[in-house]
Parts: sequence; C-alpha cells; structure tokens
Amino acid sequence: MGPCRCLLLLLLAVALRAQQQQFMEYVERRLTLLEERISQWHDQSSRYSTELRDFKNQVLGMLETAEKEREAMRAEVESTAVRVDRLEREVDYLETQNPAPPCVEVDETLMEKQAATAKQRKNEKYTKLTDCSDTIASVRAMKILKRFGSTSGLWTKDAAGNSEKIYVFDGTANDTVYVFPRMREFTLFSATRKAARIKLPYPWVGTGHLIYNGHLYYIRQQGPFQVIKFNLANKTVVDSSVFPAEEQIPVFGLSPFTYIEIAADEEGLWAIYATKEDEKNICLAKLDPTSLDIEQMWDTPCPRENAEAAFVVCGALHVVYNTRLPSRSRVQCVFDVSGTLAPEDASLVYFPKRYGSHSSMKYSPQERQIYAWDDGYQIIYRMEMKKKLQV
Repeated sequence: MGPCRCLLLLLLAVALRAQQQQFMEYVERRLTLLEERISQWHDQSSRYSTELRDFKNQVLGMLETAEKEREAMRAEVESTAVRVDRLEREVDYLETQNPAPPCVEVDETLMEKQAATAKQRKNEKYTKLTDCSDTIASVRAMKILKRFGSTSGLWTKDAAGNSEKIYVFDGTANDTVYVFPRMREFTLFSATRKAARIKLPYPWVGTGHLIYNGHLYYIRQQGPFQVIKFNLANKTVVDSSVFPAEEQIPVFGLSPFTYIEIAADEEGLWAIYATKEDEKNICLAKLDPTSLDIEQMWDTPCPRENAEAAFVVCGALHVVYNTRLPSRSRVQCVFDVSGTLAPEDASLVYFPKRYGSHSSMKYSPQERQIYAWDDGYQIIYRMEMKKKLQV
C-alpha cells in the first residue's frame, strides 16, 4: 500500500465520521422536535378534555333545567285543558238553560198543510223494523284524525258491514272514490298512494252518499236527480232510480251542494231532501235498499235555514245547525217518525267548535259514532246514548 492510498483512506474515514456526526445531530434535532410536538399535543388534549368535561356538565345542567321546565309546562297545559273543559261544560249548561229561539216559524199555511197530510196518512203509521229506542244524549268524545283534500267532502265506513275500509269522496263533484284498507293507512299517510281508486261510471254530486252492505249509494245529477246503487265488489251499477220529488232545492242552507242526503241507521236507509213546494223545511223518506223504492215520506218541522248536515238515529232525524259565520254546531231539531220522542224532550247536542262548518256527517249505527268532514279535517264524534223514555 503506497503513501497516497493510505492518505486517501484516511480522508475517507474522516469524511464518513463527519457525515455520521451530522446525521446523528439531525436525528437528535428531529427527535427533540417530535418530543416538543408530543408534549404540545398532550397539553392540548388535556385542555380539550377539561373543556369537554365542563361542556358536558353544562349540557347536563341545561337538560335538567329543560326537563323541569317541560314538566312545569305539561302540568300547566293539563291544568289549562281542565279549565277549558270545565268552561265548555259551563257554556253547554248555560246554553241548555237558555237555549236559542227555535228556527221553526209559526206558519198557519204550513200547519194546515201538515194537518191535512196527517189526516191523509192517519192509517200509514210507520212500523219500526227493530226495537231500537235509543237517542243521542251528548258527544262523549271527539278525535281529529287528519286534514285531507278539499274543504268539503265525505269520508265513511260501511254502515252495515264489518269491513275496515275507509271510503273518501274528495270535493262535491267528481267520479273517483279513494279506498283505504284500514283506518291506520288513512291516518298515517298524507298522500293517496296507499289508497285504491274506484272510478264510477257516472260522476257524483254533493256529499250525501252512503256505503251500505257492500254497495255505494250515490247521487247523480243529469236533469232530475238519480240515486245510483253501485256494487263495490264487482264495480257495476246494480240499479238506479229517479228520485220522486219535483223541483228539488239544496236540503241544507249552509251546504248548497247537497240536494239529497242518503243516511243509514238501525232501521235501514233514509233519504233527506227538500223541494220548492215546502222550501222552508226539510223532508224525510224511507228508502228500500234493495229496490230503491220510496216506502214512506214525511214533511218535517225542521227548517233548512242555517242547517249544515243531518243524520238519522233509531228512526229519528237529527238536523245540525250553525251560522254563516261559523260558530258551534248543534242539533236543534229532532223529528221522530214513530212519534215516541217529542221534539221538546230531545236533548240539545253540541259539537265542539273547531274550524268551520260540517260539509257532511255520517252516523255509523254499529259503532255509535259520526264520521264528519269539517273544513278539510276528518273528525270522529263518539256519541253518548240514552233511552228515549229516559231523556
């Protein structure tokens, strides 16, 4: 090995040692910087943990305060509801003690006509088909199901069958009926996607239609008014009949779109209507559900003015009245075809004031409740019943 080569190796060793020293210093600097960042992260983590714990304690305190306020508000709401209920009962009592003057006007011509009709029909006394002797005493409960469709319409179930289906007639003139399989689907879903659609062969008019024993009885206007009997199972028209009344007018003063109201009770089917011959008062007819024949007709003392709806219970017509500026609806006229319930003995039934006025009220004789349509809201009224002799 020559002197030059030894010198070269020495220089290389010195350079490697210098690089190694620089590398070690670089590693130490990086480690020191990493330790500083770890220490900084630890300090920040500790501070954030403290702040999070303080925030959690603050939120728990706020939740506890909110829970106390909610309980206090619920107690206040319950107290208010009790006071409102007590106030409504007091108002009902005062209105019962001081009832509004009846809408029946003393008309000598009308009295003479009624007397003549009574003489003519003295041997046509109505024979009850059942032993039903109940009458409505009051509204036991009210339930607002939802808001669906137009301000005027009709919703109901089969008044004679055991079906759970809900039938909806939206509006006062159309040819499509919505059918919901159960009350649950009708209540939970706002749209009609859960409903089947039945397109009728003829359009319906008004809100006086009825579902009875698997058939739809609805009113068709084509010149004279017709009652159409439509089979819901096979979607066919079973029968139709021109209603035997001349110059018909809207049966209710506050519902100008309804000319015939088909109703059902424990006795069967009824038709509620009005004519120009006696335009001040409402007429009633017993309807044969099979043949659509009119079995018997009555001129009632119930006025059309301010009437909004009507239904029949145990052979007694109940007419519901309101005002053109919507107030509390109430039954103010009762006409019993069997004569067992005198008008002065009938209870004044008040329906709670809610939105506007009823465009339809359908009595279910099986459930003892009324399906009502009030300004687009679907409502159920559960009725409290009493015997006629106990009223």
